[in-house]
Order: sequence, then C-alpha cells, then structure tokens
Amino acid sequence: MADETTSTPSTEQHTSTPASTPRPAHAGPRPPRPAGGPGGGPGGRKFFRRKKVCKFCTEKIDAISYRDVRLLQGFVAERGKIVPRRLTGVCTRHQRRLSLAIKQSRNIALLAFAARF
Repeated sequence: MADETTSTPSTEQHTSTPASTPRPAHAGPRPPRPAGGPGGGPGGRKFFRRKKVCKFCTEKIDAISYRDVRLLQGFVAERGKIVPRRLTGVCTRHQRRLSLAIKQSRNIALLAFAARF
C-alpha cells in the first residue's frame, strides 16, 4: 500500500498539456505563440501603431505662449484636464512647458478650468 501512494520523479509520466496546468515561475522562457508576431496573423494585432512624435519638436516651436489659446486647447480634454503625454506624443520638455502655459492661461481666464454643465 505504501508503494502505491508514493512515486519517484523518474517514474511519473506527464500527459497534461502546458495550457491546462500552471507553469512554475522558474520554468524558463515561454514557447512562441501560435498566432505569430506583432506584425499580424490570425490572432495578432490588426494594424501597426506608429510611434508618436512631438509636435513642437517637429515644427521647431521653442516658446509655448500662454496667449496662444487655440494651440493650448488641443492639449486640454473637453472636461478641462490636461491630456497626458502618452496620449499626445509630446516630449517631456515640451509637456512641462505646455502644462505651465495652460495653467497660466487658466489663471488669467483665457482657458476654462472645467467644462460648463
């Protein structure tokens, strides 16, 4: 009876698939996915997302003025929040200058703090 309950690792047989049993964290790299890489395939991404480029760097705009309300409105959401740089694609340096210009134009009432409801 003791022989039936204990088994050694060399006599065990693994018949389960990797998808049905959880893999330990130290098992090594995962096998490649059957759908293919990020370029496409039946289960992959449908389109290639282009890397966002800073508008101010490409147009060589150095000074962001708080008086240029039309430019600043493009970086403010309709609820009044400043849109983050991961959505707009603006570089870090210009995002900081942009947020300062938006805050200045809000303080002198050129831009609204929040949307009207």
